Amino acid sequence: MKLLYAPTSPFVRKVMVCAHLTGQADQIELLDSAAHPIRRDPRIAAHNPLAKVPTLILDDGQSLYDSRVICEYLASRGGARHLFPATGAARWTALTRQALGDGLLDAALLARYELTARPVEVQWPAWREALLTKVDACLVAIEAVARDLAVDQATIGEVTIGCGLGYLDFRFPELDWRGQCPQAARWNEVFQWLPAMQATRPYDA
Repeated sequence: MKLLYAPTSPFVRKVMVCAHLTGQADQIELLDSAAHPIRRDPRIAAHNPLAKVPTLILDDGQSLYDSRVICEYLASRGGARHLFPATGAARWTALTRQALGDGLLDAALLARYELTARPVEVQWPAWREALLTKVDACLVAIEAVARDLAVDQATIGEVTIGCGLGYLDFRFPELDWRGQCPQAARWNEVFQWLPAMQATRPYDA
């Protein structure tokens, strides 16, 4: 398998965490790419019309995207049933928490792009504040379920939330999310030390 990736993408991290948790990280070749909200990278666009990472290229040439699809594929391929519970309340809880973490990441990424990808003269401060309000609302929701979040036998919900909180630490160190989310902070302190999380910590490239 080959993965079009960016070393700082939290959605790529999410995929690679699942790869480590399912024992498949060493079966994935990482391919350089330059995903950008404005400039399309033809290396990605050749396999994904959205030209976004992560994009997984299978041995037969089929492409899978986005992170939700790739993570479920890896869990299925690796027999890691706990990541995506098959039925019942546990499944809907895991998928809803994945949506919560993805929503936090979507809002945080757009807030970052407002400053890093948009020219200063057309930046919209109110838009960025609205996005950060969504981030704050997601944090409130995460804090409300923090006592129930697992560390061992984590589902895709915990993986995504962990990647979301890690991204805030990486790109938004000025946000005092731990101050408003003490329960989530305690869970996160343990979760971030899992080998799969340590092996996928983002770095500036």
